[in-house]
Amino acid sequence: MKILLIHQNFPAQFKHLGPALAAGGHQVVVLTPKVKEATKWNGITVLPYVVKGSTTQGIHPWLADFETKILRGTSCYEAALALKERRFDPDVILAHHGWGESLFLKDVWPDARLGLYCELYHRSGKAETGFDPEFPSPTPERDPLRLRLKNINNRLHEEVMDAGLSPTHFQASTFPDTFQARITTCHDGVDTDVINANPSAVLALPNGKNLTPQDEVITFINRNLEPYRGYHRFMRALPELLRRRPDAQVVLLGGEDTSYGARPPSGKTWKQTFIDEVRSQIPDADWSRVHFLGRVPYSTFLSVIQVSTVHVYLTYPFVLSWSLIEAMSAKCAIVASDTAPVREAIIDGQTGVLVDFFDQDKLVEETCALLASPERRDFLGSNARRFARERYDLKRVCLPRQIKWVDDLAAIHPVRKPND
Repeated sequence: MKILLIHQNFPAQFKHLGPALAAGGHQVVVLTPKVKEATKWNGITVLPYVVKGSTTQGIHPWLADFETKILRGTSCYEAALALKERRFDPDVILAHHGWGESLFLKDVWPDARLGLYCELYHRSGKAETGFDPEFPSPTPERDPLRLRLKNINNRLHEEVMDAGLSPTHFQASTFPDTFQARITTCHDGVDTDVINANPSAVLALPNGKNLTPQDEVITFINRNLEPYRGYHRFMRALPELLRRRPDAQVVLLGGEDTSYGARPPSGKTWKQTFIDEVRSQIPDADWSRVHFLGRVPYSTFLSVIQVSTVHVYLTYPFVLSWSLIEAMSAKCAIVASDTAPVREAIIDGQTGVLVDFFDQDKLVEETCALLASPERRDFLGSNARRFARERYDLKRVCLPRQIKWVDDLAAIHPVRKPND
């Protein structure tokens, strides 16, 4: 079978599925703007294309987002035409459609089956755009209008999608019913054989100190330190955590950019904004126990979760972070926000502890209680790992389901684009 993968940041969600399909004897080709030259990776032919054009100056901001997607879609379309001229006609196209690249691929290959990674459908309302009252929308009455325009890309893909894949039930549920009927829920999966507890783990800090599982370590991990992932709630809990746990070391991973939501109005990073807010409440001796490591190699990430005594994970109702499942696989004792889709993985009192996203006192109380109770940590951590193995294991659960999804996709009659 010939399979085409489309992702602007390849391999991303296709990191495991792509090589597995190639290893299964399929001819797998990738189109991505991430590379500059054609290359081979794990049996896959990776081909570059360039996104041409730029957003029109002065265009309505609601249209700017879609114009960017059109530019990506037309650029990928041109690369697809060139690929077709080389006599590559895929049976199946797998794409993360969130950036628009796959908008016009059915125009090139109408007989191909198009499978989409359905990460999120944008919704307005208190549970979504109005979730955190600290950061209200400047024009809440216009949010439904703005998001309706933002979903044009989703809607146009609905017309040509043969099947979809979502990593959590919550993320699948954000899509309209017409989408959901074609969406399979299957997590990307984590390698629980590689990610496990390690009593010999060592985390080397920049100050020369080494942390091990015998130390008391509180961990907090985001791709970027920002409100969508509860960074502000954690930082406000930090002074009391440090006061009540004088031996605790606190390790934070995450960049200083903004992945989701608005950028800070001050011109500072979100990281620095909330450091500035709490720093005067923390004595220098306590602050020396707080370690911002930024973005780190994966081996360092593994060391962080392996030396963790209590791992804190907070998020708006949004896309679930891989790091939560990886922390579960590493047998971490977890305190997490009682938000969707966290509840799908953390069962309160069984695989971790859930706290209200906005209840700072409860966050401190539950974190300190776990730090003081090794027996409870072991109970929760063991259950978390067992749950991760049962539901999210890459090799035995998720990857076989994803491969079956591709096989089933190849067997169906392709959806025709409108007017065909």
